[in-house]
Amino acid sequence: MIAAVCQPDKPSGRGLALTAPPVKTRAAELGIPVVQPTKLRTGEFAAWLREQRADVAIVTAYGRILPPDVLAAPRLGCVNVHASLLPKYRGAAPITWAVVRGEKETGVTLMQMDAGMDTGPMLEQLSLAIGPDETAGELSERLAALGGEAVRRGLPKVLAGAYTPVAQDDAKATLAPILTKEHGAIDWTKSAAEVHDHVRGMSPWPGAFTTAGGKTLKVHATRASSLARAGATPGDVILADKTQVIVACGAGSVELLRVQLEGRKAIRAVEWHLGRGVREGDRLG
Repeated sequence: MIAAVCQPDKPSGRGLALTAPPVKTRAAELGIPVVQPTKLRTGEFAAWLREQRADVAIVTAYGRILPPDVLAAPRLGCVNVHASLLPKYRGAAPITWAVVRGEKETGVTLMQMDAGMDTGPMLEQLSLAIGPDETAGELSERLAALGGEAVRRGLPKVLAGAYTPVAQDDAKATLAPILTKEHGAIDWTKSAAEVHDHVRGMSPWPGAFTTAGGKTLKVHATRASSLARAGATPGDVILADKTQVIVACGAGSVELLRVQLEGRKAIRAVEWHLGRGVREGDRLG
């Protein structure tokens, strides 16, 4: 390996101290040189990469669009490890959107990068099932391991020219747009399954949230409920006792498991009720 390339150190925490990306920290532990270009379109980084005479560049969640001169600098170009079964979920947040949209399966794709956004020909795909209560954070860890396996399998084939790239079917493409905090808002008019998928898909960031008594309420975990209440409006708390807190959705209902009221620590939803934070008949959102 010639070097690990990652983004520059960035301010982090309350003190805004410059913090190294995890890739840089791990590379230093392994004795791998680190390069952190501040700009990619000046030609300087592409020139450096050509000078290294690299065979191929493996790109994973770099977070910036690579210009054509960078893509063409290695002898065999750049190969991306993308966390979806392309052409589904092209874009910045494929793991989150796969969970939010209730997918039962996802995976990783080794893809020859081109100038488009995750549009290049595919080299290899590995898949795995998504658990019904699995969060995006939990799925990210499993996909990271699967991505490593894809590279171990695929990189020797790339170097040997043993791949026949497969073009993506653009007609089947879906998008996974970059996340904002606003994406975390819970829409209680959606079905119970959609609300549950939203909560686990938005974990750990940006986090699912609603409002309660004029304050923001983060919802960390839910599960489906069979309880129904005739005439309930989506967002109504239809049960709140020492065992459960259940909220009506557009179709069905969900049990709140773990919540965090604005300015407070995360607690079990039943503790929130027992502390007189919520009661039956209240409305969220």
